[in-house]
Amino acid sequence: MSKFLKIFVPALGGATGILAISYMMADQLVVDIPAPVREAIAVRAAYAEEVKAQAAADAEAAAALAAQMEAAGHAPSIEGGYGLGRPALTEEVAAWNTDIRPDGMGLPEGSGDVWTGEEVFVEKCAMCHGDFGEAVGRWPVLAGGQGTLENEDPVKTIGSYWPYLSTVYDYVNRAMPFGDASTLTPDEVYAITAYLLYLNNEVEDDFTLSSDNFTEVRLPNEENFFMDDRMDTEFPVFIRADICMENCKDEVEITMHASVLDVTPEEEGASEEDALNEEAATTTEESTTEVAAQETTEEAPAEEPAVEMAAFDPELAAAGERVFGKCRACHKVGDGARNGTGPQLNGIVGRGIGALEDFRYSDVFQEAHANGETWDEERLGAFLANPRDAMPRTRMSFAGLRDQGDIDAVIDYLKSVDQ
Repeated sequence: MSKFLKIFVPALGGATGILAISYMMADQLVVDIPAPVREAIAVRAAYAEEVKAQAAADAEAAAALAAQMEAAGHAPSIEGGYGLGRPALTEEVAAWNTDIRPDGMGLPEGSGDVWTGEEVFVEKCAMCHGDFGEAVGRWPVLAGGQGTLENEDPVKTIGSYWPYLSTVYDYVNRAMPFGDASTLTPDEVYAITAYLLYLNNEVEDDFTLSSDNFTEVRLPNEENFFMDDRMDTEFPVFIRADICMENCKDEVEITMHASVLDVTPEEEGASEEDALNEEAATTTEESTTEVAAQETTEEAPAEEPAVEMAAFDPELAAAGERVFGKCRACHKVGDGARNGTGPQLNGIVGRGIGALEDFRYSDVFQEAHANGETWDEERLGAFLANPRDAMPRTRMSFAGLRDQGDIDAVIDYLKSVDQ
């Protein structure tokens, strides 16, 4: 036997023994993979093969497209496109193209009247904006505000600020009701818009808004809006003009020291002149305060005489309580009544106009109070019939009671809550 065979034969025997032992161990210890798992693995493997095949097909198609474009003399680019996507369908464009323009473009066919609008508004909008657009909590006020744009706190509504009625329709259609946007039908949006016009005293209660007369409605503040011309007027003057950095004025005059204005902390060693100026300013302020206090004391109106409460008809007062339901969203009466959106109305008949110290009245009410005017039955009846005519520039958005019987009933009810 050759030396090679002497080495190879024992090695072959040892390897055969090891393989035999390994086979027996595997047969004893390895457990078959459950059928569902094997199926899942097979599915995943097949899916991976499909993905790989699709990627290869896509790469082949992209290469073919690139070759075609190159052959046609066009290099692939964003402008030229990559052959992806498709033109939008007319129905898809229409579904997104919902904007309404001031000239009426985009308005759908439809119509809605004021009273239908009131029903829809009370059901879907009043929980945030109040029954009459007076607002609940911190939600936006939707009615009133006429004549307030120059005030410190202007009330911006479609009756005081907005330029175009199309903005009202567009916003209600897109964004309302809150949390359920774009669920209103075109007729409901027309009706709500008509009701908002009525609350802002822009139309009568028999008004119907439609796609035919929509562009005829003009909001009162439209003429105060104009195209932004700042790029032509302000930008060249204030932005592009040479900016002065030193010696910009021939003479500078000091009109007051910062220490007098109390904007600079006092420092040790302040000049005597500063101290004198501060003392003079303090003296002047104290004198002014004393004079103002004296004038206030002298001009304070005398206490209003007590007004004897007139008798009321209990049956009429009961009917007035039902009509007063239109007012309860803003005004409270009875025991524990407190101011809300509007003042509490206990003792209103015979009370001075704007007399409650803890309520912030409109300017017109403050003027009436300064003139010593009171809520007698005639004045109160006129206000209930048409608040904006009786008290111009009032912030109250209620349009008024149309029936004289309802007005008399509410007045009797207001008398009854104080007796």
